[in-house]
Amino acid sequence: MTTERYDAPAREKHWQKVWEEGEIFRASDDQTRPKSYVLEMFPYPSGRIHMGHVRNYAMGDVFARYKRARGFNVLHPMGWDAFGMPAENAAIERKTHPATWTYANIETMKGQLKSMGLSLDWSREIATCSPDYYQHQQKLFLDLYAKGLAYRKSSKVNWDPVDHTVLANEQVIDGRGWRSGALVEQRELTQWFFKITDYAEELLAALKTLDKWPEKVRLMQANWIGRSEGTLVRWALDAEGAPQGHNELEIYTTRPDTLFGASFMAIAPDHPLAKAAAETNPELAAFSEECRRLGTSVADLETAEKRGFDTGIRAAHPFDPDWKLPVYVANFVLMDYGTGAIFGCPAGDQRDLDFARAYGLPVIPVILPPGADAATFAIGEDAVDGDGTMINSRFLDGLSTSEAFEEAATRLEGMKLGKKPVGQRKVNFRLRDWGISRQRYWGCPIPIVHCEACGVVPVPAAELPVKLPEDASFDKPGNPLDRHPTWKHVPCPTCGAPARRETDTMDTFVDSSWYFVRFTAPQADQPVDKQAASYWLPVDQYIGGIEHAILHLLYSRFFFRAIADTGHGSRELREPFGALFTQGMVTHETYKSEGGSWLLPSEVRFDGEGAARTAVEIASGTPATIGSIEKMSKSKKNLVDPDDIIAGWGADCARWFMLSDSPPERDVVWTEAGIQGAGRFVQRTWRLVDEVARLAAPAGAPRPADFSAEATELRRAAHKAVHAVGQSIEALRFNVAVAQIYEFTNVLSGHLAKSQGAGKTSEDLSWALREAGELFVQMIGPMIPHLAEECWARLGYNTLLANQPWPAVESGLLVDDKITIAVQVNGKRRDELLIARDAKEDEVRAAALKLEAVVRALEGKEPKKVIVVPQRIVNVVA
Repeated sequence: MTTERYDAPAREKHWQKVWEEGEIFRASDDQTRPKSYVLEMFPYPSGRIHMGHVRNYAMGDVFARYKRARGFNVLHPMGWDAFGMPAENAAIERKTHPATWTYANIETMKGQLKSMGLSLDWSREIATCSPDYYQHQQKLFLDLYAKGLAYRKSSKVNWDPVDHTVLANEQVIDGRGWRSGALVEQRELTQWFFKITDYAEELLAALKTLDKWPEKVRLMQANWIGRSEGTLVRWALDAEGAPQGHNELEIYTTRPDTLFGASFMAIAPDHPLAKAAAETNPELAAFSEECRRLGTSVADLETAEKRGFDTGIRAAHPFDPDWKLPVYVANFVLMDYGTGAIFGCPAGDQRDLDFARAYGLPVIPVILPPGADAATFAIGEDAVDGDGTMINSRFLDGLSTSEAFEEAATRLEGMKLGKKPVGQRKVNFRLRDWGISRQRYWGCPIPIVHCEACGVVPVPAAELPVKLPEDASFDKPGNPLDRHPTWKHVPCPTCGAPARRETDTMDTFVDSSWYFVRFTAPQADQPVDKQAASYWLPVDQYIGGIEHAILHLLYSRFFFRAIADTGHGSRELREPFGALFTQGMVTHETYKSEGGSWLLPSEVRFDGEGAARTAVEIASGTPATIGSIEKMSKSKKNLVDPDDIIAGWGADCARWFMLSDSPPERDVVWTEAGIQGAGRFVQRTWRLVDEVARLAAPAGAPRPADFSAEATELRRAAHKAVHAVGQSIEALRFNVAVAQIYEFTNVLSGHLAKSQGAGKTSEDLSWALREAGELFVQMIGPMIPHLAEECWARLGYNTLLANQPWPAVESGLLVDDKITIAVQVNGKRRDELLIARDAKEDEVRAAALKLEAVVRALEGKEPKKVIVVPQRIVNVVA
């Protein structure tokens, strides 16, 4: 009898409708049950989901379905990170409104996600662009402002004079705006900030408690926070070259031990000393302006050519007033780190060494590496920035670097420059306060009013939300809120005089820094329902890309603490994400036409295999180039449309391939062969379960009193597979779980084939086949849920598999009846013995001595001794 082919696309729609109508995945409000909060990072509604979404959400869905089957009250919600510049750009390009574009995209993507069969609680759906969401964010802002955690200050920004907007450092390319191409200007703007630096020490220390986070992410955050212990050192300036009113230069250093290796001072272009010197030096002013156009990101500073300008100012070495060092303005020194000034020790810092070589400055070795000879040691192309012994350092000579640090810092503290100490020990952080001001329309309005008489006035909480005007105009560059004729003009909440609204909106990272809290009670009339939050939080399993390792995750950790400290949560619960998993990317081959333009995979036909494989552009019939495997991207067109895959193969096929191809933390290479293989497994599974339904005992058949060896063998394989697959899913080792399912599929197939060939199946084996078939369907349930539901129904059940508990295993079946024991002769391994686990010592000894390899090794002699270590090893002493 030939089994009808399983029609995945049609049957998947059926089961999705059943799940939705039954509200199967709606989280319960019963807080007496154990909970599991499973969350994937929510998407930006760009218009279409991509294969990266398919992989990310499939992983989270497997875990959520498994935890639900294990009896947990599962919260698995979905929402939309919906504010941001792309919507505003789309409004300009398509002559539409950002809200229209955004909500249309949400509907499209929501339909796509539903087609994946995800076990999401859609009743908790949120969109950060909805006033229902951002009014609560505005309330949180007001509370942070009242506590001093939100404040305004003047800050230097990258300004695009064509687009009339602030640019992040990463959006400045070779000194020009990434969209307009205009030369970027440095402007002083008054910006809103969150005081994340108040939490720097706590955020750093708490990383040690996040033992279910990837070590790489914790290290990235620690480096970003950048705690360092050092010394503030005051250097006297020569009055002859220094501008009036500037008699000293203060620097922060983490290496006071290397002070005798100093050969120059360097200050930021915006340092007060640099600005004062530039007033009378046009060349210096021009150089400083050139530096300001460059990006100030870490990547920019590491890769840019190190350049400087000698101001003519000289600074006296703190340990030797007669030793004068030149003061440079340098393009690699930032005003917002430390004091905006450094001393350069070329021998101990690679950046300083590069600079010194470029400008012919002295390079004095001060750290002798272990094993080097002080008499001959010299600095080559690489600086010595590790530990060693001090040389050429006067009173520090012979000390270790740590000893020298203490000695130099102590002496500096005891010295005076004027009436103040020369040195002061200080802990510094690389972390800077979070600038949240964005000069755009499509963002959460900052609930502040500016009054000439009253100054900065918070909008009263009763007047929230401050809504975005629907009639904004996008026909010109810049912030539509600034030029709106009426929206920004309001009476002062305090005195009633004419005033104006804040026209900056919040950074979208604010929106995503607390959405996981709002999911716990999305309809609550306050930002945080404390009872719901205390039950559901922290998120038990958070899943997303490693590209969010620093900003999103660090901002969320800060914001979670900050809103708790303003009364919106428990001060005892400080970390929002208990476990974090960062999945790999989805990659694909790239293709180019004969003319050099990128081609979609669907635009290419292939001939041959392996090294002889070639490609042809379908439209032109001309040869195409097969390029490297890279992350799927629109720019290189190496995309596969999830809709096409789901329509042609079914969502289960896409899910199975994404879960099976490689370890989830690594990149997966999408191939046609891979999806075809997943399709074959789906059809094989359907045929296999159909055979179980025809050959095995009917549903509900009574359990036999005893089982034959064959039936026991099958039952043992089934129970061991259930146990192993559950453990693998729990550990997020989805590819391992897939391999374990494949292995059991082969076992079940073998027993079915044997039963089919034998004619009549014994009652105990028939029952074992039914049990094995049911366990198999339950094992695949979290991964390919539509097919699993179809198989469950084929086995005769009118219940939903999604509502079934994870099968309990019989512990006795997890232990093999037989074990393998190594056998040695005179300590050398000769063979191994397969024997009953409960075999007595005499039986093990006798069986070992009968082994052919042992008989040969004894050469007819009687053994002097036979040592048996139960269930482990036998050693025969000849």
